[in-house]
Amino acid sequence: MATRQCWCRDCQYWACGNASVNLIVPRAALQVEGTPLHYESLADSGHHMRRSFCGTCGSALFSEARENLDYLVVRAGSLDLPGQFAPQAVIWTDSAPAWAVIDAALPAFPRQPA
Repeated sequence: MATRQCWCRDCQYWACGNASVNLIVPRAALQVEGTPLHYESLADSGHHMRRSFCGTCGSALFSEARENLDYLVVRAGSLDLPGQFAPQAVIWTDSAPAWAVIDAALPAFPRQPA
């Protein structure tokens, strides 16, 4: 559906201080092998998030909002070929640190776009 670079504080934690690159996909399109572990929290957007990660290595895998049952967010870094999915937009730029490099060629949003 879309690939975004996200500067929200949660994504910065998972990306070691940088933005994360996330693919928005239909929930039905994701097949998971194994049993990921989960962390649940309330995001700055107000959504109740369930974030899944590998129980063996700790890598972030995907997130899903209780308020959106149709789509989920896959972390590009968890894919075998993450280079195939270049960001199409940048979100949560208001949370980016002063040193962040934000691609001026991409649409940018201060928070979560509608």
